[in-house]
Amino acid sequence: MRLDSGVPPYAQLRRRVVEARHTGELESGTRLPPVRKLAASLHLANNTVAKAYKELEAAGVVETKGRAGSFVRAGSSVEDKALRLTHKFLAELKNIGLNQNEAEALVRRVIDEETPLSSEQ
Repeated sequence: MRLDSGVPPYAQLRRRVVEARHTGELESGTRLPPVRKLAASLHLANNTVAKAYKELEAAGVVETKGRAGSFVRAGSSVEDKALRLTHKFLAELKNIGLNQNEAEALVRRVIDEETPLSSEQ
């Protein structure tokens, strides 16, 4: 975690877990460390890690099984393919010099200009 990056630590942790899932570093079914243990190892507050886990669960990246813990959720093959393509696309945008805000604005502009996917089918 880079505390001087301007990105909140919970968002950095969330992003790291998402990236690890998509690269295969974290396979589906992998149990994530308990909140307290991960918070201690990263020198973060328990609430910071808990917030990241909660957002990851809401996004469908992890699932919590009560006291058994939080586990990486399996993605569908379509979702996994779309995410790989999105990561490649964003890497290319970064290679040509766009920062995250510029890339997001560009994607939003294209989405706003395009016909919704549901009406193209």
